[in-house]
Amino acid sequence: MTAKILVVDDEMEIVDLVRSYLNQAGFRVVAAYDGEDALIQFKLENPDLIILDLMLPKLDGFDVARKIRQQSNVPILMLTARIHGEDRVAGLELGADDYVPKPFNPRELVARARAILRRIHDRPQPRKVEVNGLNIDLEAIEARWQGKLMDLTPMEFQLLTTLASEPGRAFSREQLLEALTGTAYASTARAVDTHIKNLRKKMGDDSRSPHWILTVPGIGYKFVRPEA
Repeated sequence: MTAKILVVDDEMEIVDLVRSYLNQAGFRVVAAYDGEDALIQFKLENPDLIILDLMLPKLDGFDVARKIRQQSNVPILMLTARIHGEDRVAGLELGADDYVPKPFNPRELVARARAILRRIHDRPQPRKVEVNGLNIDLEAIEARWQGKLMDLTPMEFQLLTTLASEPGRAFSREQLLEALTGTAYASTARAVDTHIKNLRKKMGDDSRSPHWILTVPGIGYKFVRPEA
């Protein structure tokens, strides 16, 4: 079945350009030109992927992504002229799957969209990860820590799954970013630090309890290896 992509941007020329390239690549495209309409089209069309501008009238892209993430794990590719690192980090924290700055190459945008959809369709068979009191169900997309269901963003879930799947292995920030977005962005590597901080907090790590996700100086992070 042909994938359906929702393109959200307040500039009609950009929407038309992106629509043209996506149509040529075989995708079906629906469009929205402000944040409120984006949420309406999301509910009506149930798209397979959302290409979302951040600077939107009525409701900005951050708020749109936040509201969508409250009810769906549909992949989101953020497309914006806001180039500050803080904006990229904020977008990733909200669960964006990729981030393309304006001005952009339409062919690269199509390639990014294909890569995101391919990763979804090529996911491994459902399995479970169980280590040190952590239970991850990849079929249900649920994680339980010491028996309690964890409230995780999609990015946190994938990051935790990556680390816990190979306990004891040290992952660099770039490797973790690649697992999250499909492309290593050195300029957004600090986003991993924010995700790790949030995961540690949700796992109860503090100065009085052990860290389950360890910092590997000069490299990145690893999940504690089970005791023999």
